[in-house]
Order: sequence, then structure tokens, then C-alpha cells
Amino acid sequence: MTHDHPDTLGRAASRPFGRLLTAMVTPLHPDGSLDLDGAARLANHLVEEQGNDALVVNGTTGESPTTTDAEKEHLIRVVVETVGDRAKVVAGVGTNDTRHTIELAAAAEKAGAHGLLVVTPYYNKPPQAGLLRHFTAVADASGLPVMLYDIPHRAGVPIETETLVRLAEHGRIVAVKDAKGDLTASSWVTSRTSLAFYCGEDSLTLPALAVGAVGVVGTSTHFTGVQTQRMIRAYDAGDTATALALHRRLLPLYTGIFRTQGTILVKAGLAAKGLPAGPVRPPLVDATAGQLAQLRADCAAVGLDLPE
Repeated sequence: MTHDHPDTLGRAASRPFGRLLTAMVTPLHPDGSLDLDGAARLANHLVEEQGNDALVVNGTTGESPTTTDAEKEHLIRVVVETVGDRAKVVAGVGTNDTRHTIELAAAAEKAGAHGLLVVTPYYNKPPQAGLLRHFTAVADASGLPVMLYDIPHRAGVPIETETLVRLAEHGRIVAVKDAKGDLTASSWVTSRTSLAFYCGEDSLTLPALAVGAVGVVGTSTHFTGVQTQRMIRAYDAGDTATALALHRRLLPLYTGIFRTQGTILVKAGLAAKGLPAGPVRPPLVDATAGQLAQLRADCAAVGLDLPE
């Protein structure tokens, strides 16, 4: 585990979940059922081999829309039992139903999670007053620290700056996974609150650090974890030249992992490496041979070997 310390810019490096988090895929057996042994193996790999300080389970990358509440709870328990002494486990509990989200948060807390990831309610497009009420209700109902997840292109609505500033007043709302792609908005929030901002778009990690982010919740970091951790640490140490060189080197995979839906390519890549992954659940579809070939090329471009 990393130890927080002030960086060379004088910013208090408040990192409630460390620097590097990966939104872990959920391994499945060939028949589509939950592979808990595989989840334990993958979690261990991500912490020991990829340098993650924390793992997000039951996020969108973990196929949360198509896993049951019981599966989510089983997954948290196994990952906490496997790596909880070495890394924090953040449980995705967000839905577009406040009552259901509170139920998932209670189950996650009981299962041993160290924190909650709560996405903006999607599809029903609540106004900002509704978002404020939703996130506050979840934080009020749980004893765990909360990371908000601001991702307008999936949710349909952003968490506006003023809403984030108000939510930051809550003692248990400590962080944001920022996938808004608006560095100006992020700058305003990091300058006005003590919320720990974690970049939610792999390719924007370095520019996000420059405006006050403290780390990343990544997808390509299933493969690029060590190098991404190096990039963040280099930036923290004031070695921006090294950080920029790493950013440029990793860019083909930071972007390439999203040539189709990220879970699809992560699972294809993990399977090629002999790591637990399995199929995806409908309505996702498994990677084609052409997509896997392109992923191999993207990996090669960043100096990573994806076996044939």
C-alpha cells in the first residue's frame, strides 16, 4: 500500500483509495456463471503484478448491469478475503433507484467493502436537486466512504459543479471518479473542495493530475498498471518529462481498450494471457478475431506482449 505525502506542488495528496485503482472485470465460467475462484486469482494479479492500490468491483466494467445482487455480494466477499489486507476494495453500488442503491450499499458494507462507488442515476435523468438528494441519502445510510461517479455520456446528466461543491460538505463523500472529460469543471471543483478526484478516462490521467486529480480508476490498467503507477509517481515527484513520456507511450492502449466496449477487450486480453476472464453476458458480445488482433497491435505499440 502507498503512503500519502504532500507532493512537490504543495497540494495535500489526499488519496483515500491510493493512486491506482482498476475497475475489475468479473470473471465468468464458460457457461456464463460467476467464477469466484477466477475473481480471486484476478484480484491477486491486479494487486501483486499490476501495482493497484485498490480495486473497484461491480462497476460497469464488472458488468454490474447484468449481475444479480447476490452475485455482487459474493464477489465483494471473495475479493476482500483475497486482497483486502493489501488493497482497498471499492464496491460499485450505483443504480437509478435510490432505494435499491441503499440496499446494495448496506450489502457491500456487510460484505467487507472499504468504500462505495455511486454512479449518477442513469436513464431517468433526475435534475440536480434529485442528484443531491440521491447521493446524500446513500451517504447518510452507509458508514463507508463514498466515491461519486460522474459520467454524463452514460448517465445522461452531469453532476454540476455547484452540486459537487454541496455534496463535498458531507463527511462520507470523499472522492469523485471523474469521467466528464471537462478539465475546466474538474479544476473548479478541486479548487473549491477537498474531494479526491480520480480520473475516469485512462487517456486523461496525466492532464487530470495537472489540474488537481490524485489518481485514476482505469480499465486498460488491467494491463498497464505498473507503468500507470510509475507515471503518477513521476508526476508527483515533479518529473513531468518522465510522466509525459509514459503518457505518450501508453496512449495506444489507453485509447485502444475502448475501440469497442471496454469490458469486451479487457476480457479478450486477459484470456489471451491465460488469466481469468471468461465470456461477457448479453447484451455485450465477445471480441471478434479482428478486434483481438487489433488489441494485440495496440499492446505491442506500448511494449506489451499479448500471446497468440
